Amino acid sequence: MTEDGFFTILDSVDSTNNYAMGRVHAGLAKHGMGWFTKEQTAGKGQRGRVWATEKGKNIAMSLVLEPNRLPFTNQFHVSAAIAITVFEFFSKYAGDETKIKWPNDLFWCDRKAGGILIENVFQGKQWKWAIVGIGININQIDFDPFDIPPVSLKMITGKAYQPVELAKELFVLLMKNLAALTSANLVIEQYNAQLYKKDKLVTLNKDGTKFNSIIKEVTSDGRLLTVDAIEREFNFGEVLWVL
Repeated sequence: MTEDGFFTILDSVDSTNNYAMGRVHAGLAKHGMGWFTKEQTAGKGQRGRVWATEKGKNIAMSLVLEPNRLPFTNQFHVSAAIAITVFEFFSKYAGDETKIKWPNDLFWCDRKAGGILIENVFQGKQWKWAIVGIGININQIDFDPFDIPPVSLKMITGKAYQPVELAKELFVLLMKNLAALTSANLVIEQYNAQLYKKDKLVTLNKDGTKFNSIIKEVTSDGRLLTVDAIEREFNFGEVLWVL
């Protein structure tokens, strides 16, 4: 294990989010601490899914945030700000085809390049901590079969990268952008500007029923708005994409 200020490089953990959560519960975490691991044996994705990553080839990192150190109390505003920063970082290397798929996946040309998992710690009704897990495919080119085809930075550009150095770059950018936040409206505007399939017809699945609808925007509290014969609103986890 090596440390560089608030950014720690681990050789191997089950999950960086689990490790960060352990630091929080042990009283050893501070706002802005980050952990990167070279190997993640049981990475976590959204809704209990596994985030598999090949050893030494990708970004698997987590950081801890104290919401009272941020200007927003709305959980989605923080999530959106992080998604925008991950988009900004990845698009610097991968180009304009990079998008944010609601609520917080990183997409490139209809393929998944990364994801964000935020786990929150509450004390009563008080939001005490946000543990932000970020996984981004960097050098991996062989993947297990997925419903959504994965893609990596190396597959996009043909170049190999140093995951540790990229993770440090992303960490610095995250803390810089979070410290500069002032306007919730601007965050949501920026998020919607990079929204995957915005104003396009997509197929969605709600409770086993598939239907076509046009993606319009995401609201300030994180609901997806679509329109077809009627206007629709969906909370996270209420509807699935059919890609």
